[in-house]
Amino acid sequence: MSTAHKNFLLLLMVILLAAVPFLIHRSAEFAGADDRAAEAITQIRPDYKPWVKPVWKPPSGEVETFLFASQAAIGSGIVCYFLGYSKGKKQRESK
Repeated sequence: MSTAHKNFLLLLMVILLAAVPFLIHRSAEFAGADDRAAEAITQIRPDYKPWVKPVWKPPSGEVETFLFASQAAIGSGIVCYFLGYSKGKKQRESK
């Protein structure tokens, strides 16, 4: 199997992993874990007060989403760099 074929199959699997939950649960609300945790805490203890307040609150949900996506992209870039570096180092040593 060629590399292009493998890459195409991997891309197809990623698209399916992203799309299938939306197709299975069409009317579901996809909220973040923070929102669900806050709801669960207030159901268990309605008088709960948070211990700390955020240092900075993003001006909108879009900015918050952008910062989260940027953090994920930077983190995955770092991880993938070191994976590629270690693979290249191993290949260089085996020659």
